Amino acid sequence: MRRLKPSELQAAKDCSFTMSDSVYQLNRSIPELGQSGKLASRRDEFTWHISNVQTWISAALTDENACLDMFNDPSMDGKIKDSVRARVFVASQVTSNALALVYQFAEKHS
Repeated sequence: MRRLKPSELQAAKDCSFTMSDSVYQLNRSIPELGQSGKLASRRDEFTWHISNVQTWISAALTDENACLDMFNDPSMDGKIKDSVRARVFVASQVTSNALALVYQFAEKHS
């Protein structure tokens, strides 16, 4: 097995950090979404909670996209870059779908 180049190692570390933040943002949105569902009849409170959820999921998506960008360097090993990017891309697709569902939920209850 080949050792990672310093740029690959740094990208992996940075990506790991941003993906951890993405998970944190997604985890904090779950109970907030639950609160918004309970408060759908109280517009101001609903809007507050659903806005938080949208913000946090958007932040998670931004983190995931930042991770993808970290592996754009053409000097990086193709196998490593492709492997990481494929996994992060799937996560970003799921996050994007979640954000779309939250927007639909918010629109339905507005």
